[in-house]
Amino acid sequence: MQPITDQELYRLAEEVGRRALAASWRIVTAESCTAGWIAKALTDVPGSSQWVDSGYVTYSNSAKMRDVGVSSRTLTEHGAVSGATVREMADGALRAAGVEMAIAVSGIAGPDGGTAEKPVGTVWFAAATPEARGAAAVCERKLFSGDREQVRRQSVDHALRLALRLLPAARGGR
Repeated sequence: MQPITDQELYRLAEEVGRRALAASWRIVTAESCTAGWIAKALTDVPGSSQWVDSGYVTYSNSAKMRDVGVSSRTLTEHGAVSGATVREMADGALRAAGVEMAIAVSGIAGPDGGTAEKPVGTVWFAAATPEARGAAAVCERKLFSGDREQVRRQSVDHALRLALRLLPAARGGR
């Protein structure tokens, strides 16, 4: 696997910004294992205040519940690293920010914390738009390899690519 460079993350974030701006979309992030890195990548692009609204770093379960409305039942039944949790993170961030897209991520970056069911490198992603609220437009699980830095970098890369998949390809309104 080729390492993902800062330049590649910047290029992806720049494209997200170009398309979000063209569509008049604003983006919010809800991040656990990436701890704000997705928002950082997006805001590294000059002019990002035109299309980035806010970001939540919900590293702890209490922050997930308090800041983006993940239910304690979801966390108890499915765990912090689950499709159910990232769906609720994305929907809660979307609702709180009142924007057009939310990207959420929760995972196990390592080096510890993994289990047989959820090994180190397990990362869940969700993206929500107002039209998909309650179901998440996209929810997917990835298993990344490498050390903590590599897992987190791959997670940022995947989140930006996920945003590109959902953003309108051509000019459009809200």
